[in-house]
Amino acid sequence: MSEHSESAGEKIMSSIMDTIADNLPKQKSGQFDVASAADQMRDKLFGRQKTIHRVLGGGKPADVLLWRNKKISSSVLVLATAIWVFFEWLDYHFLTIVSFALVLGMVAQFVWSNFSSALSRSPSKVPRVELPEELFVNIAVAIGTQVNKFLGFLQDVSCERNLKHFVLAIVGLWAAAVIGGWCNFLTVIYIGFVSAHTLPVLYEKYEDQVDDFLYSILGLLRDQYQKLDQDIDSHLSVII
Repeated sequence: MSEHSESAGEKIMSSIMDTIADNLPKQKSGQFDVASAADQMRDKLFGRQKTIHRVLGGGKPADVLLWRNKKISSSVLVLATAIWVFFEWLDYHFLTIVSFALVLGMVAQFVWSNFSSALSRSPSKVPRVELPEELFVNIAVAIGTQVNKFLGFLQDVSCERNLKHFVLAIVGLWAAAVIGGWCNFLTVIYIGFVSAHTLPVLYEKYEDQVDDFLYSILGLLRDQYQKLDQDIDSHLSVII
């Protein structure tokens, strides 16, 4: 029974490593074949053919994530950081901040409406603050679209019979659950937001170096697995 379980475990590990090996460049004498890679277009990470901008969906959101406009990207990041600091470090609550903002707005309008006539000798009409309905509709549509995409992705991974994608999705959800146990939901969102605004642009800038590093790590893992597999086979042959 133990031998059967060991052989089954070896087959599973072998299939997983073969799947990883299929996504790696061919090796020669322990090193990747540089000549063959130079003759054709450079292999992207895990066979990726699209640019980072297209992977992120293109358009203005991708421009913000890749810092095409540094003023907008930095402003978005600073705003997210300020919100996180208010809620986490200063221990404010959402209702408290909204109430303070409304109080300041009402005080400003009160001062404007009561003292503008005394200063300019003519009454000044206080501008009405109204948020357009399209803003809320667009926010709801954008959130609903992203949620549906995420749910569709999970369903596709569950039904496409690709063990590698299925395992990666399970590991990703498990990692999210573990991180969620370390900190609250707002901090998790902030970490993801900062990662989305830093990792893609860094990867785009140092894409070749990151790909080479990851391929080297995967190659080392494959070599170590092959050595371990050979050692296990040799020990089993001695025992038998």
